[in-house]
Amino acid sequence: QVAYLPQHLPSAENLTGRELVAFGRYPWHGLLGRHNQTDKEAIERAIALTHTEAFADRLVDTLSGGERQRVWLAMLIAQGSRFLLLDEPLAALDIAHQMEVLALIRKLCDELNLGVIIVLHDINMASRYCDELMALHSGRLLAHGKPDALMQNATLEAIYGLPMQVMQHPNGGHRIAVAQ
Repeated sequence: QVAYLPQHLPSAENLTGRELVAFGRYPWHGLLGRHNQTDKEAIERAIALTHTEAFADRLVDTLSGGERQRVWLAMLIAQGSRFLLLDEPLAALDIAHQMEVLALIRKLCDELNLGVIIVLHDINMASRYCDELMALHSGRLLAHGKPDALMQNATLEAIYGLPMQVMQHPNGGHRIAVAQ
């Protein structure tokens, strides 16, 4: 029911994108199980949904960070779980790839009716792409609610221990926070 993507991805040495995505079917067959037509369709559907067709036959270790992250997401989609747990899926990605990956996660969540729990440290990205936010510190819940409820100067100051300024983004209308 739950597919997990760790912060530090394991090596995919000598695996193509398609082979890695096929590992998403492992829970249904075990390591030595053979893929049937349903599995092959799930693999190809996951590749299509994550727009990874162009590099499905390339070695995963040769892909850029954003491409690699999309292939790993395709593996989770191929698994057929109803819930995704993603631990820092933006680690080591530049801002363009961060936005690309979060937009893809949002799209997959909406289209496939998935429940997604995502660990992020960037409050601006979290508030832009997530429906609900939870702020934790040392394992303790400090605040939770809709992004607009948390994107308040006093709330963010309590979370980060720094004076914070929240403002409307000039182009997108969503709120952004900066440390003062």
